[in-house]
Amino acid sequence: MSSSEEAIAHLSAVVRSYDVRGRVGQELTAPIVRALGAAFADEVTAQQVGAPHVEIVVGHDMRQSSAEFADAFADGAEQRGASVVMIGLCSTDETYFMSGRDSVPAVMVTASHNPAEYNGLKFSRAGATSMSWDTGLSAVRERAAGYLSDGIEPAAVPGGRRQADVLPAYAAHLRSLVDLAPVRPLRVVIDAGNGMAGLTVPAVLGAAAGLDVVPIEVIPLYFELDGSFPNHAPNPMLPQSVLDLQQAVIAHEADLGLAFDGDADRCFVIDEAGAAVDPSALAAIVARRLIARDRTADPDAEVVVLLNLVTSRRLSETIEASGAVPVVTRVGHSLIKEDMRETGAVFGAEHSGHYYFRDFFGADNGLLTALHVLAELGGQPLPLSALAAAVAPYAMSGEINLEVDDVPGAYASLVEAYSGAADFDEFDGLTVTGLTSTTEPFWWFNVRPSNTEPVLRLNVEAGTPAEMVRVRDAVLALLEP
Repeated sequence: MSSSEEAIAHLSAVVRSYDVRGRVGQELTAPIVRALGAAFADEVTAQQVGAPHVEIVVGHDMRQSSAEFADAFADGAEQRGASVVMIGLCSTDETYFMSGRDSVPAVMVTASHNPAEYNGLKFSRAGATSMSWDTGLSAVRERAAGYLSDGIEPAAVPGGRRQADVLPAYAAHLRSLVDLAPVRPLRVVIDAGNGMAGLTVPAVLGAAAGLDVVPIEVIPLYFELDGSFPNHAPNPMLPQSVLDLQQAVIAHEADLGLAFDGDADRCFVIDEAGAAVDPSALAAIVARRLIARDRTADPDAEVVVLLNLVTSRRLSETIEASGAVPVVTRVGHSLIKEDMRETGAVFGAEHSGHYYFRDFFGADNGLLTALHVLAELGGQPLPLSALAAAVAPYAMSGEINLEVDDVPGAYASLVEAYSGAADFDEFDGLTVTGLTSTTEPFWWFNVRPSNTEPVLRLNVEAGTPAEMVRVRDAVLALLEP
């Protein structure tokens, strides 16, 4: 195998549909990250014709390899003539803030919710615009492969590097979007999971950034930044990762609990009884707030809300009942950000805990989601469980991961089994919707290959728990060996 072919193989192992992800020291190394930095600088410079230097923001999380990788990425970008703004430890949405506010490209060094042995990169074009495989990431991989095999050719005019502190401006911006001053006093337990929320929450909800005090009492869990994640996995979608939070909410008689993933761009919520609030219900609560705001400002305007196809049918119904138009989008943060811009949607939601805001450059923001939940809860007397129950999903299976070697064969077996009894759609994976009568409970399921793991993901929803179990078990019998 030639050096060029080896480079392509290395890059192919880590460059995914909408980001870079790999095991540190095996799939992802400093030379690979340096080559990606040079390639990213080339890609974004090509979009900024006439500018002597492109400025690139580089931030990183608290993983043990992140500072080294941020430095390597900046070095590669500088060699290709970019001026790099190093913002140091930050949440992913802080890089979106810098990219959107200053209209500059940005990169975040993080592996998000993945285990400690992983790291990766999330890219943004100027204005917090996403970069996916089809919108530049494939070109970045090709250029990076050349630099990895042949070395980085220095630009005629070298780049530079400077430091910047974005947290105070970021915190002030979020607080300007949601007014917490009028809310009733709330007690909230927040589990940062040793991730970046341990840095951002004290700035946004506390006095760390010099903002006005709000009537929110924060009880912190695992705010110490530690990329080895000594307390639990940085993925609040895993039930075991929120056990401590659930117990703490009950022990402290808190009004709610909030959990964030490693880079703090996803938010998960626990009600006052210690029960998890379904992401679709959480999305409905936030969507209704934003729809009402836009409706008040312009009663005749069309308001659009995005939702991916594995969120609950209840969310779509809530959006319509609130006077807005639900638009289904594909799964994946880069893909939904593209759709946010194209549709002008006020809000977008994914079942995975990513929530997107027109107010925040069309990007996702976990802490902004939390502020809306706090404002909604604190603006009325009911407990969170009552708010969530009003928009609770129908019976859902949750996401089930299956190891399936032959995805086309799996799709074919499902089509054969349900032909004549269901409609089929291949918009994102395969969605099968039952042809039920008005007296039968509805049902649907979706299977799709993961963009980040070698698995097939199954989601089922039905009008009753019994029907959901029946459909789920039937599909699993077809897919499991």
